Amino acid sequence: MSSKTVEGNYFEDFFLGQDIRHATPRTVTEGDVALYTALTPNRFVIPTSEEFARSIGYPKAPVDDMVAFHVVFGKTVPDISLNAVANLGYADGKFGVPVYPGDTLKTVSTVIGLKENSNRQTGVVYVRSVGTNQHGQTVLEYVRWVMVRKRNPDAPTPAPHVPQLPSAVAVQDLIIPEGLTLTKYDTVLAGSPHLWDDYEVGEKINHVDGMTIEEAEHAMATRLWQNTAKVHFNQHTEGKGRFGRRLIYGGHIISLARSLSFNGLANTFKIVAINGGRHANPTFAGDTVYAWSEILDKAEIPGRTDLGALRIRMVATKNLECGDFPLKTDDNKDFLPDVLLEFDYWVLIPRK
Repeated sequence: MSSKTVEGNYFEDFFLGQDIRHATPRTVTEGDVALYTALTPNRFVIPTSEEFARSIGYPKAPVDDMVAFHVVFGKTVPDISLNAVANLGYADGKFGVPVYPGDTLKTVSTVIGLKENSNRQTGVVYVRSVGTNQHGQTVLEYVRWVMVRKRNPDAPTPAPHVPQLPSAVAVQDLIIPEGLTLTKYDTVLAGSPHLWDDYEVGEKINHVDGMTIEEAEHAMATRLWQNTAKVHFNQHTEGKGRFGRRLIYGGHIISLARSLSFNGLANTFKIVAINGGRHANPTFAGDTVYAWSEILDKAEIPGRTDLGALRIRMVATKNLECGDFPLKTDDNKDFLPDVLLEFDYWVLIPRK
């Protein structure tokens, strides 16, 4: 049999300190932006309006921050998670320079942790991935951990090492785009009158709207970001697996929830950090996604009076409206079965 094809890395193929340069850099186009809008209910104004973006200091409309995330993430899949059982979580993510149509992104990952599971069938791989543009500028870096199958259950593995990760990105480490000025920020055009000053720590917001995931849509989203994980696109193999069908790519759930959060958080115009995130339960075509958010913290930006930062917990559910803000069981130990995502992130928002 030919050895020219690649079956992807299994758990025993990884080692601490391993650097992986991922193939096929990708040039982001306006077509990506249009398709992203078609696949999500995204209405945030900055990536939508060239005129609005220029009015607050961008040279033109950047792509949505989640588009940058998906492109950077998608590059890593063939090497990190092609043989994954599940993507488990995120931490210590920082967005760098904005991404514009025409930019070319590539990604490098470093293995920073390994831990074999007790069943010896799988293990958890921790990687720090860094995405850069054609100028070598960082557009995004983050840590994620993923459960990966072993090729051989009896294969020896290294001693477990779980990296120490911060609970949140420090405010002083948030990167503010150069030239950004919000003196001409138009709340009417942005879609909401509510600014940084109007939100309170502990406040919870039901985003009300829901979106049903169609089979064709989630498959298109997976292919759009060149995510080759078979759990998302290969029904022939997944039909024989635990669920009997393909799982929805977790990043698509993040995008849906973020897009739904426009209703209540329309002026949170830029994601600047990912503090943490967990995919709590699987999602399938036909499920309807809802979302709610909680304000975990508010921060002033040093030297700025025109904008501040909000730290937000965003929760996505399936087939469950969020009026009572569902999250965990009564003993607070486990996620409710209808909860899909808990995502902790910092955003920028104008001040009065």
